[in-house]
Amino acid sequence: MTPIIGGVEFSGDWYQVWRANVYSRTATRILVRLGEFPAVHLSQLDKKARKFPWQEHLKAQHPVRVEVVSRKSKIYHARAAAERIENAIVYSVGNRISQDADICIKVRIEKNLVKISIDSTGEGLHKRGYKSSTGKAPMRETLAAAFLRMCKFDPSQPLIDPMCGSGTFVIEAAEIAVGQAPGKRRVFSFQKFKSFDSRTFEMLFLDKKKITKVELHLLGYDRDNGAIKNSRQNAQTANVSNITSFNHQPISDLVPLSNQCGLIIFNPPYGARIGDKKKLYALYARIGTVLKSKFPGWRVGLITSDRSLAKTTQIKFSFVSEPVSHGGLKVRLYHATL
Repeated sequence: MTPIIGGVEFSGDWYQVWRANVYSRTATRILVRLGEFPAVHLSQLDKKARKFPWQEHLKAQHPVRVEVVSRKSKIYHARAAAERIENAIVYSVGNRISQDADICIKVRIEKNLVKISIDSTGEGLHKRGYKSSTGKAPMRETLAAAFLRMCKFDPSQPLIDPMCGSGTFVIEAAEIAVGQAPGKRRVFSFQKFKSFDSRTFEMLFLDKKKITKVELHLLGYDRDNGAIKNSRQNAQTANVSNITSFNHQPISDLVPLSNQCGLIIFNPPYGARIGDKKKLYALYARIGTVLKSKFPGWRVGLITSDRSLAKTTQIKFSFVSEPVSHGGLKVRLYHATL
């Protein structure tokens, strides 16, 4: 696996593509490189695109859409390039072109090299299929899973989210603890590809590591009764309601329910979109007081877009992540041992 700008690259067969989609918790989507060729003008692109082996990957009955990006190339008109690719697909396979199609061909023309990929995912991988009920500014499931990984979440230790919202951190932690595939409830674009084999695909769900059974303490709290209702509903949909607990409670009443230290992770308001920032300083100060006085030895992961709010907790954070995009904002994970 090789890091690149905006993601990572790996090699594998179609089974590995399916597996990456089904089991990846932090990836946004999986693109598959189908091939590449040089082209310096539209007529050359048209000719080579018509010779491209589209019929090896596409079925005629499924509509297709084409997205083109061009950088530092003589072919600079992305829409004109997309039309050549679309015409080639219609000519070779007979697919209908539709901007609403589930199957997306992504073409990147850079320095006169045409790179053709197909989106094997469809809707983003954060769409696990369990979050039917959400509150304001919910955290994406993929981002929550990434923050849990950055905090080195250990299922054998308690986990608490004191401002759980729609329950994303707790539910992701529960699925990780029992080894549940994040993509088990959804469909993918690759299921419409010519390479798809439903019988082989079903084997993916048998390809699971044995999980050691441990007593789980995965708890979510929120002062909003609606949030608790949403969290419970989402946990039930995710089939983890039997190993999670959600209860109505303000952060000032937060206490550990186990003698064992664990992880407190949460995503409080930042004031950028939700809440009055001036009032949030008092909230963050109270967060710091509660955690430092009641949870010595516990680890804390705090997500916020505002460094001054994190500083107001007076917690000595040992790790601050690079900024991560979340709902149009740049947020960071602040991590410490209390």
